[in-house]
Amino acid sequence: MIQITAQMRVLVAIEPVDGRKGIDSLARLCQDKLAEDPFSGCVFVFRSRSGTAIRLLSYDGQGYWLAQKRLSKGRFVWWPEGTEATKPLEAYEAQLLMVAGDLSLQVFERFGSSGRSRTYNPSVNSCGGRFYYHLLRLHVSY
Repeated sequence: MIQITAQMRVLVAIEPVDGRKGIDSLARLCQDKLAEDPFSGCVFVFRSRSGTAIRLLSYDGQGYWLAQKRLSKGRFVWWPEGTEATKPLEAYEAQLLMVAGDLSLQVFERFGSSGRSRTYNPSVNSCGGRFYYHLLRLHVSY
């Protein structure tokens, strides 16, 4: 599993890629199209042309990690646009993208009168589910 920490650099490729590309092809794409070193330890995030899958490529000093998430229904709603080849993301944004598929979702923790907390997501995203996600939360008191 690829652990994304706050110290890691995360780059999202703006252009979609062929979903059949493997580690070697994606590493070459990092060098040629993105002008980045694939051995840097940076996490590269790619989206398939159909928008139903994302792939993460990272080098950990011993070898490459390649992870893929393919949605069973829906598409990844949010994806950056621009003229440059990549867009940097914060670690929490990358984690939210992997879990929810949309950076515009608001995930927060609600504290009840019992003192126990539960995570609540007020919106249902394109995947059709609620996500109980503790890495990104806004504390709201009622």
